[in-house]
Parts: sequence; C-alpha cells; structure tokens
Amino acid sequence: MNLLSNLENFGVVILAAGQGTRLGCEDKPKVMMELNHQPIIGYIVDTLFRVGFRGRQICLVVGYKREKVIDYFGGRVIYAYQDEQLGTAHAAYTGMKVLPQNIDNVLILNGDDSAFYKPATIENLIQQHLQQGVMASLLSTSIDSASFGYGRVMRKQTGEIELIEKEYLNTENKDINETSTGTFCFNRNWYTGMFPNMPIIEKLGEYGLPTAFTMAQREGLSVQVIKLEDSNEWFGINTPPELIEANKRKVSINL
Repeated sequence: MNLLSNLENFGVVILAAGQGTRLGCEDKPKVMMELNHQPIIGYIVDTLFRVGFRGRQICLVVGYKREKVIDYFGGRVIYAYQDEQLGTAHAAYTGMKVLPQNIDNVLILNGDDSAFYKPATIENLIQQHLQQGVMASLLSTSIDSASFGYGRVMRKQTGEIELIEKEYLNTENKDINETSTGTFCFNRNWYTGMFPNMPIIEKLGEYGLPTAFTMAQREGLSVQVIKLEDSNEWFGINTPPELIEANKRKVSINL
C-alpha cells in the first residue's frame, strides 16, 4: 500500500508526557523505559518512519523529564511541551498546535501502548479515515469482558457509538468486549476549534479524547470505529509485570 501521496497532509501526535508512577519511573519518563534494549516509544516512531512519515510530521508531546526524550530523538522529530498534565485531549491539542500548517488530519498515539503496531495497521487506519472522509476515527480492540481495567466501546442500534470510560462501568455495560486503544485520527481544524469548549471528564478531572469523539457525533459529524484485527498489537505498559510481559512479546516477535 503506497500512502505517500496522502501522507503529505497528515501529521502524528504521540503522547509522551507521563511519569509512569505505577511503573516506578523516577529518573526518566514512562515512554523511555527499555523494551528489549530500546525505549518503548522508539518502536512506534520507527514504525511511523517505515510507513512514510517524515520527522517534521511527527510531534512528541513531552513533559516529565522531557530532556530524556529530546536527547534520544534529537532532531528526528518535533516536540510540544505539556507542562501541566490535563489529560489526553489536552495533550493532543498541544501537539496539534505545533505541527506544520499544511497538516489537515492528525493521528494520535499513546507512546506507552503502541510498540507492537504493525505498519499495515497504521496504514489501514489512515486510509480508512481519508477514504471515508470522517471527522474522527478510532481504533478499537477486543478484551476480556470481565476486566474493569478498560473502558468500553458501545455500538448502539441507532448507529451512535458511545465510548465509556472505565470509571463509569457498571453491571450493564461491563460485559462488552470491545475497548478503545486510545489511537485516534481527527480532522485538525475541527479538533483545534472544538477543544476550547470541551468539558472535562468529571470523575477524572481532565480532558479526554473519548469526549472529542462524542462531541463530533453530537454535532452531527461522521465518525467511525475500526477494529484491530490482531488484538496482540495493542499492549499497555503500566506496571513492572506488564513491562516484563512486553519484553517477552517483543523478543518473540523479533524472532
């Protein structure tokens, strides 16, 4: 699949500002923890280059110990600074503002859960976003429906898609086995114009990307959810056991 002609006006924002308290990060940001001898975030950046993105199209939103990230990548990418942790939607907005002016659509990725994405997965998401001409696209995946650790994607009979944060799960919706990966594509002009009016997620006290997806629907704009074919490509690294498991998975893939 050759997307180079379409990529010229597409940008990427990678969220990389978090500390990683549960992972025990003190001297480096969470995304700089090593996964098979390379920072976690290094894998998705390499994948983006393989897809065909140039460094000026890739913005890393950095915060905690940001010099560690900047020292590692140098001038290979561009940066935005999120000094105050106000949520994923705020981080995405911060990154979008520093992308080149010609960028019309933006891929949003988390730097700590995207190490296993294949180039074809990124390419397909971008292609579907452009072909369908939607305002927002979400990549979803299957999970164990017994888990309360993840939010849910509820597809209603009306065609509306509700993204339920894990803090709002109950006995009626927890049996859904589809969740958001946190990987989105948005129309840049719409998002940057919408964000100043975005409400916070009350139980979190921050601005979340699922709210942006919901607001697009409330405005009558088209959105879509694309399900990840291989759920093993998405793996969050939040705790020491998860980092150990990720190392096992990465070694297995490399073999």
